[in-house]
Amino acid sequence: MTSVAVITLVSAAGSPGVSTTALGLALSWPRPLVLVDADPTGGAAVLAGYLHGEVPPAGGVLELAMAQRAGGLADALPGAMVAVPDSQVRLLPGVRAHFQARHVRHLWGPLLGQLRALDGTGQDVLVDAGRLGLDGFAEPLLAGADLTLLVTRTDLPAIAAGRSWATTLREEFLTAGGLEALGSLLVGQGRPYGAGEVAAVLQIPVFGTTAWDPDSAQVFSHGRQPGRRFGSSKLSRSLRATASALTSRLAGNREPVTGPPEPAGSRAGVGGLGSDTTEVQVRRA
Repeated sequence: MTSVAVITLVSAAGSPGVSTTALGLALSWPRPLVLVDADPTGGAAVLAGYLHGEVPPAGGVLELAMAQRAGGLADALPGAMVAVPDSQVRLLPGVRAHFQARHVRHLWGPLLGQLRALDGTGQDVLVDAGRLGLDGFAEPLLAGADLTLLVTRTDLPAIAAGRSWATTLREEFLTAGGLEALGSLLVGQGRPYGAGEVAAVLQIPVFGTTAWDPDSAQVFSHGRQPGRRFGSSKLSRSLRATASALTSRLAGNREPVTGPPEPAGSRAGVGGLGSDTTEVQVRRA
């Protein structure tokens, strides 16, 4: 993988852990990376949480929206980002309040073009696009990504909420001829349902999983000081494994990490939700 890769994370319902997962993946990524906060709800999760509000915010997407109107987006992009200390990650801060999201709608398409122009610099791009369907959602960063991952927990309410959006996304990606770019990322696999069961209901393959490890997650969500064993925690290990799986997929390995299909007729589905087939359908590009 030598060209810039764009990976976009989205959610179907509130608070499945998209921002925490995005930051954890960014800090586990094997190459330099730009983390784009495109969450239309605002709140500056990384600046306020992981960085404790101690890093002076750059202009972020609001500054870029003004620069784009003036024809100076390319020149403004480097100065709109902030370096995440002790990492190879640069953060492009998002809106600070939900009502600002509508004012940056026009930015996302041109910004994608500028992020693609990072090609040859050895960087990748990870987008935290937040919840699907909200006013100001960054649709071009979803449609134009190399991988789009629906982030969900594995309990019944989360899977039920994700099912309709998974259907919508699958239809849109299939129409666009890019179904191989659509997958899911599970937060807390096995609580209680596994990757194969979730894939059977959502009918999109699982591309990665992160462990359920609330104490370790607070390092990313609230800037908690990591302990000596943080690097070997369940969450850290799962983030590294998922980063490796995603980079392999981007490099050409098209195998989802859904897991083996269950025998036909072995389950009625997740919590009675059922599925379109009685077996997990593992899609291959």
